Amino acid sequence: MNMTRPVYTADTAADGVEQAIRVLEGRWKLLILFRLFGGNLLRFSELELTLPGISQKMLIQQLRQLETDGIVRRIDHQEVPPKVEYGLTEWGQALCPALDSLLKWAEQRP
Repeated sequence: MNMTRPVYTADTAADGVEQAIRVLEGRWKLLILFRLFGGNLLRFSELELTLPGISQKMLIQQLRQLETDGIVRRIDHQEVPPKVEYGLTEWGQALCPALDSLLKWAEQRP
């Protein structure tokens, strides 16, 4: 399978980065991601406890958006009582080095 990287122009590169940033926009999305990095699987209630100030409605909305965008996966264990966990997809986990690089870049701000 030949996976050649596209050739970007200044416009297409800027558009691609803007699209990536839009996927991560939102007050809570990065906080959710950092709790799930490293293969962590967390139940909804566990995520909620680690995010003081988030409403259940907002957490549900943010998780659904991340799931729709292919970053977070919802694992329904089909048990009684219900057990649902959230984790990162492989693509979502691949964000970790990119965000780490962004953090290192931000640390260098004069």
